[in-house]
Amino acid sequence: MNPTSLVRACLAVLLGAALCWASPVAAHEYWLAPSRYLAGQAPSLELSALAGTGFRGERKPFAAAHCVRLAVRAARTLDLTAVVRDGEYTWARFAPSDSGGALFAFQSDFTPITLPASLFDAYLATEGLRGPLEIRARDPQQASSPGRERFRRCAKAWVAGGDASRVTVPIGLPLEIVPATAPGTGTQLKLRVLWQGQPLAGALVRVWRAQANADGSPSDPEARDSVGVAWQARTDATGEATVTTIQPGEWLFSVVHMEPSSDRTIADWESTWASLTFQRRRAARR
Repeated sequence: MNPTSLVRACLAVLLGAALCWASPVAAHEYWLAPSRYLAGQAPSLELSALAGTGFRGERKPFAAAHCVRLAVRAARTLDLTAVVRDGEYTWARFAPSDSGGALFAFQSDFTPITLPASLFDAYLATEGLRGPLEIRARDPQQASSPGRERFRRCAKAWVAGGDASRVTVPIGLPLEIVPATAPGTGTQLKLRVLWQGQPLAGALVRVWRAQANADGSPSDPEARDSVGVAWQARTDATGEATVTTIQPGEWLFSVVHMEPSSDRTIADWESTWASLTFQRRRAARR
């Protein structure tokens, strides 16, 4: 290999490593994206999953080996895991049988990852994970050590309908954002963050909003511009927070919880990422 080719090869390796390290930090958000957010319309809607930043992302193929649960709660709750093909970018096609609404829910298993110390600490700070950050800062060995983590996803999407209980009742994910009322119906949304079914105090909830198309349909998440955080705050002692959602468009709520890993041979920390997507429609003109 000549010197020029060698330099290019080394640069490619370094760039690839940087991208691999940076991707978990840069692509924080993970969400379920239905092709529409209103039940009771024909034809059937399609469900996909995306990962990215600023509510802009790329579609992720369904990985059967990493799926713990994929379900929809509509007129009844259906398990969708057996009907999704491994590697498909369209996770499900679903035709609601009524106009009551549909809640999609997904849970993955854990995926291990290791980040350089500086990137790991930056990620902890961005996501408001003060406990793990303080523990690492107090321990000189941890402070300079790479972040050995394993993470999992818990994502929900609400397709609006008339039966609010389909979205306001927990569906049983390890970490989930549970609205007190049907999302998108009021100017404010009160929510609870539940960890293993119990209120999680002090959790940082982050919120993004993307504009919808002129006809009210969601804009293409792979083509639209990234947006900044529209709102963020921590849950109170009862695990609750209230968000102003007066603007129309597609909304993404996200929260992360991290604890010491239950299996230190694989990772030192384990995190669970929860999200909720829904749409607030523009009021009809009179």
